[in-house]
Amino acid sequence: MILSKKLVLATILGANAAIVQCASSWGFDDASISVQGKGAGVGGGSKEKFSEKSPVSKDVNLGATDTLKVVLTATEDRKPARPHQAFLLLKEKASGLEASYPLTVKENGKGKVDLTQKELPLQFLRSSSPLQARLVLASFGSSAGFSGEVFDVAVQLDPNAPIASPEKAMRYGKLEEIHHIFGSGPKSPPKILSLVFTAAVLAMLPVLFGAWLSLGGNVNHLSKALGSSPIAHTLFFGSIAALEGIFFLYYTHWNLFQTLPAAAAVGSITFLSGSRALSEVQERRLSGMR
Repeated sequence: MILSKKLVLATILGANAAIVQCASSWGFDDASISVQGKGAGVGGGSKEKFSEKSPVSKDVNLGATDTLKVVLTATEDRKPARPHQAFLLLKEKASGLEASYPLTVKENGKGKVDLTQKELPLQFLRSSSPLQARLVLASFGSSAGFSGEVFDVAVQLDPNAPIASPEKAMRYGKLEEIHHIFGSGPKSPPKILSLVFTAAVLAMLPVLFGAWLSLGGNVNHLSKALGSSPIAHTLFFGSIAALEGIFFLYYTHWNLFQTLPAAAAVGSITFLSGSRALSEVQERRLSGMR
C-alpha cells in the first residue's frame, strides 16, 4: 500500500515537471556583443557570441570612445517574436545600483541596443569592478519571461579626461529674499515741447470762434436752453470741463489707476446729460428756432 502511494506521487511529480518543461517561455537566439572604437570602420573591433546558457566568459572592455552593441533575436517558445519588454540591465555589484537600457525590437524579433560611456551613470564610471549585464525579455500572456546574466562590462576610462563631478542635488528649503526692483515710471516730454503744442491749441481757439460766427452760430438761445433744461446743459458742459481737468492731472500727477475710475464716472455723467441736452436742442430745431 505504501509502495503504491509512492508510485502515484512520483507519477504526479513527473507529470508536473513535464508540463513545466513544455510551457512556453521567452528567450533569444543569434546573440552577439561587439565593441567598436571610434573610426574603426565596418567590421573593426571585437565581437563575441553568447546564448541563454552560455554567457560571454571574459570581461567586455568598454573604452572612452568605444560603442558597445548587442544584437539578438527574441523568441517565444523558440519562435521569433517581439516582446513587450526587452532591455539590458547593468548592475554595479558593490552598491547594487542598476540602470536599464531598452532594446529596439522589430516585429520579427530582431533587436539591438547601443551603449557608450556617456550614457553610463557617474557611479558606474567610478566603479573598480566590472559591471554585471543581464538581459530581460518578457511580455503579456502565459509565457515565462527571461532574465539572465549574459556578460560583464569593464569600463576603461581615459586617463587624460577627468570624470565630471555630479551636480548638486536640488533641495527644497528657505531661499534668499527676493528684492523686486520696479522700472522707473514714464517720463513727461520736455517742457518746451509741451509749451509749443499748448500755444498751438490756444492759438486755434480764436479761429474756432470765428468759424462759429461765420457759419451762423447763435448764442442768443443760451438763455432759452438753460431755461428749458438747466441741469442737463450745466452737467454736460461741466463734465466736459471735468474731463479736461482729469487729463491734465493724468499728464502732471496721476497714474493710470487713478485716472480710469475718475474718467469713467465723469464720462457716464457726460453721456446721460448730453443725451438730455441734445433732446432739448432737437425740440428747438423742430419748433423752427435756428
